Amino acid sequence: MRYEDIRELLQTALQQTEDQYGTFRLEPSKWVMEEDRAQTELRRGDVDVIWTSTSEQRERDFLPVRIDLRKGLLGYRIALIDGRRQSAFDAIQAAADLKHWRIGQGKDWGDVEVYRAAGIPLVFGRYQSLFGMLMLGRFDLYPRSVLEVFDEYRRYFRQYPHLAVEQRLVFYYPWPYYFFCNRANPKLAQRLKLGLARMRANGSFDEIFWKYHGEVLRQAALRDRRLISLPNPLLPSDAPLTDKSMWFDPLRDRPPKP
Repeated sequence: MRYEDIRELLQTALQQTEDQYGTFRLEPSKWVMEEDRAQTELRRGDVDVIWTSTSEQRERDFLPVRIDLRKGLLGYRIALIDGRRQSAFDAIQAAADLKHWRIGQGKDWGDVEVYRAAGIPLVFGRYQSLFGMLMLGRFDLYPRSVLEVFDEYRRYFRQYPHLAVEQRLVFYYPWPYYFFCNRANPKLAQRLKLGLARMRANGSFDEIFWKYHGEVLRQAALRDRRLISLPNPLLPSDAPLTDKSMWFDPLRDRPPKP
């Protein structure tokens, strides 16, 4: 399941803090919600915690638990392409080169502002239609999270036989992914912060990280790709990015052997 790692982090963080905060009952929402609906429900107090990428606005609206739940992995993007064009993308050396290529995005996706700020041309479509638009040449690159790209390739390549995972590049921009709580519930935010900090200290956070993401990181081989860095204009000015131990580094961190 797409968020099974997040659910395990949430449950473990609550378990790690029972000595200080007591027992808990963890119940999923009765509804599957898009991001905007989840934020509305949190604002109303109909749910107690959500997880999403951060921004200045979200940190004003809610209480962020500023420990990245996926150690920055959502900021690493590998593109889906028309595989017949791979040699053309081999020439991309820096972010400035991307201004000559069109990137496909959903109109309301958060990282649209990242590409727009970098001056990269964008073409918009619905998620399901973007794969076909890519293969029709409506745009050139369809960047996907390293956690998504290989699964999406496997799901769509039979429908689009020339679909391919681009082989040389990885785009990166800081894209922290946090638990958020209602501002009227600081006790829960404090509990989750303590639980995640304890997990980082005792190694259980990393165990869950590699359990769910080790295989895809082995497949991505990020250390062998050319890194194209882009700034994230949505980040709060005081985002905690200096503690390198909190973030995955493809040059430092290698997945355990399977």
